[in-house]
Amino acid sequence: MYTFEDKLCEYAQLLVRVGVNVQKGQNLVITSQVDQAPFARLCSQAAYDAGARLVDMAWSDDAMSRMNYLYAADDTFDVIPEYRIRFNTDYAEGNACFLHLISSDPENLKGVDPSRLERAQRAYGKYMKRYRELGMGSFFPWSIGALASPSWAKRVFPDLPADEAVAALWEKIFMAVRVTGDGTAVEKWQRHQENLQHHVEVLNGYAFDRLHYYNALGSDFTVGLCKGHIWCAGGEKTPKGQFFMPNMPTEEVFTAPDRARCDGVICAALPLSKDGNVIRDIRFVVKEGRIVEATASTAEEILQKSIAVDEGASRFGEVALVPYDSPISNAKTLFYNTLFDENAACHLAFGEAYPMTVAGAMDMTETERLAAGLNKSITHVDFMVGTADLSIDGYTADGRCVPVFRNGNFVF
Repeated sequence: MYTFEDKLCEYAQLLVRVGVNVQKGQNLVITSQVDQAPFARLCSQAAYDAGARLVDMAWSDDAMSRMNYLYAADDTFDVIPEYRIRFNTDYAEGNACFLHLISSDPENLKGVDPSRLERAQRAYGKYMKRYRELGMGSFFPWSIGALASPSWAKRVFPDLPADEAVAALWEKIFMAVRVTGDGTAVEKWQRHQENLQHHVEVLNGYAFDRLHYYNALGSDFTVGLCKGHIWCAGGEKTPKGQFFMPNMPTEEVFTAPDRARCDGVICAALPLSKDGNVIRDIRFVVKEGRIVEATASTAEEILQKSIAVDEGASRFGEVALVPYDSPISNAKTLFYNTLFDENAACHLAFGEAYPMTVAGAMDMTETERLAAGLNKSITHVDFMVGTADLSIDGYTADGRCVPVFRNGNFVF
């Protein structure tokens, strides 16, 4: 019987050796909440065991973050200090790895002035532009892993005592990342990557012009795909050929929608945790690629400000396919965390597109990428649209209709 400590150690090794895939002599930056220091130390030790040159920490704290948004001077939300910009950008340009350990309360910023959140996001997009471009272009290895915290666990399991809720959430996390404590997680992820690659090869073979989504929830939506689009999944490679796994867990295959060729109504199947608020029952009306109507049953103002931070925020940058019959979906748990919930259902993202999803786009200028249909924005927000009855049809350039999803799952 493997212990909780066995699973934690295996998880740390997985994030370091598969997630960011630290190489000998390479720097690693770990971002983490201060109360997760013990696990961050496990990751640091795993990185040094793998030959890391230096592990540097970037700490955060939910309580301080909330206090800052509530009480800090108003002008602090329009700028980012130079030392923070240089910290991220210098490490990124130096090909460091970035491991992001997330554990925040999904509603930590509930009640904060939405305009402050919007201005902070605009400032991040402006001052951290170089760092974001390098990350979106996979110029350095990065990965996201989740850790159970009392506040997050109580959101997921409100009827359990605090200790039991944390233990239950940890078990859900271990299940999702294929960690059992027996040391075989790395091998399991290699097989998982091979399975994802099968769907990538089939989809790329069809070279669809567009996809049509429909279900009983009310979605009736057509997503035009960029010419020369490439379906991707699981791991990626830096320009130097270093493999890394950005999201752990991941069950998706994804590509680039054409920013000007999306039309119809698309309804979210799950709540979205955004800026410390939970947005429920999202419904978008889209015309010629642009969201022209956005409604929600909760936090609607947060949603509307999220799609208004710049012109590209009201257009789409990612289309991702995830089988309804998948490990995270089968857990029948709403995580209130995009890393998990997006891998329980097909999803779309409004905002920035990934340039590696269009042939040749990594070498294009920003103007050329826009002309190719790739969206540009300072934001990128995934929201879930997959349901048990979701159907998706793919249409080839000559008009042939090919079933892609039926009853929420791949046909092939």
